[in-house]
Amino acid sequence: MDGWMDGWMDGWMDGWMDGWMDGWMDGWMDGWMDGWMDGWMDGWMDGWMDGWMDGWMDKWMDGWMDGWMDGWMDGWMDGWMDGWMDGWMDGWMDGWMDGWMDGWMDG
Repeated sequence: MDGWMDGWMDGWMDGWMDGWMDGWMDGWMDGWMDGWMDGWMDGWMDGWMDGWMDGWMDKWMDGWMDGWMDGWMDGWMDGWMDGWMDGWMDGWMDGWMDGWMDGWMDG
């Protein structure tokens, strides 16, 4: 039991925390920040500036909503889901299985 618990807990915690935090944070930050900044800034600046000059509300809403929602949602979902799923699943499964098998076999 000691070997199993030790290996399982060590592997699970190491793999889960490493993979989850790395993948989730990396993917989330990368995708979210990239998509959000790109889409929001592009759409907001383009739509806002254009619309402000000729039809402020129409253009602002169109450009801002389109650019912000498209860029933010696309980048956030893509980067976050990809990074989170990849890192979390890989790290968690790898670490958990490795630790569990090691501890179980040893114990």
